[in-house]
Amino acid sequence: MAGADTGGGGGGKVRTTPVTGARIISGLVPCNSIAEEILTDHPDRFRAMWIDSSNPAHSLADSPRFREAMRALDLTVVVDVAFTETARQADYVLPASSQFEKWEATFFNVEFPVNTFQLRPPVLEPLLGTLPEAEIYARLLRALGAANAALLSYLGEAAAERRAGFTRAFFDAALTDPTVLPLAPFLLCETLGPTLAQGQRGAAVVWGLAQLCAMAHPDAVRRAGFADGDALFDAILANPSGVAFTVDEWQDVWNYVRRPDRRFTLEIPDLIDQLRGLCGRQPGWTTEEFPFVLSAGERRAFTANTIYRDPTWRRRDAQGSLRISTEDAERLGLSAGDGVRVTTARGGAEAVIEISAMMQPGHISLPNGMGVDHPDYGQVGVAPNELTSLEHRDEFAGTPWHKHVPARVERLAP
Repeated sequence: MAGADTGGGGGGKVRTTPVTGARIISGLVPCNSIAEEILTDHPDRFRAMWIDSSNPAHSLADSPRFREAMRALDLTVVVDVAFTETARQADYVLPASSQFEKWEATFFNVEFPVNTFQLRPPVLEPLLGTLPEAEIYARLLRALGAANAALLSYLGEAAAERRAGFTRAFFDAALTDPTVLPLAPFLLCETLGPTLAQGQRGAAVVWGLAQLCAMAHPDAVRRAGFADGDALFDAILANPSGVAFTVDEWQDVWNYVRRPDRRFTLEIPDLIDQLRGLCGRQPGWTTEEFPFVLSAGERRAFTANTIYRDPTWRRRDAQGSLRISTEDAERLGLSAGDGVRVTTARGGAEAVIEISAMMQPGHISLPNGMGVDHPDYGQVGVAPNELTSLEHRDEFAGTPWHKHVPARVERLAP
């Protein structure tokens, strides 16, 4: 989520958010600063939020606080495939088609020396009332009149004639009109999109990616068998099982190091200062009231973040048990399967326990990905972020200390 630049974006200056002064890292506001940027009377506070394909009301620390922040905004819009906890707090929900109902791809293309890409076609008809995200945004931009009508007409006519002419027209326009590149995905959907086969309109965006790849890595693209970006784009559309789009040689590896001197930045002064202070620092925040360290979000064999919303796929640990050591279970008089209440400074939840030799005394854990409110099954397991707080986080990126949440465990009455 991008934020305001109040610290000056150029010259190596640190960009910060307007209310809390949190660092904006790679254009992103630290997630756990968002509620604090909203729940204030600061004149530059965040007033609106557009949330696309994420569920921060469940997945960010201190979920109750985030829900409160959403309700305090002037406008909230959610685009998603499910009616999530976040969507339930929004003013408007724009339902998107699922990944099986639209052209889609995964952009984890960091292989070497052969890099591959797959643009997957839909296999099902979209559910009634849903749209691919590309069409949702295109309709909004059309209604806003975001692009110049003459520009749209010019590029549309070029696309209708032949691809080579469109390529020249698009890049000529980009050199003379500063609005072209920021609006490139929309322009491509509106002009090149109609020339593609039925249903492929949204895939026009990939044409721009293919062009940028061919310009940035021409030799690697040619070694993969493509003369230019147009040839690469056509191959991607024609091969739904995927294509190798770059083939590098080992001497090319240093071309991917962005610094002009081809070196890596290892010294981070702020981090070095923190490391120097570790010797004199006493770790831990447990107290007599909260004597346990809770890992709020352990990855287990049958957890998968919150992307799987139907809980019946979990063949083991279906309820998401609270793991506790043998020593602590004996001290508290607990047996496997007993019900307990785990409480933190932020909140509490009920769970069943699993006694595990993997756990050290004083350490307990809950799995990640649980506690999602499913329309057919209700809430299964504990949502860990109902127990975490915004206060326990690192000072650099605001990353919460999910693995070190002070907590207590109490046996429930039979």
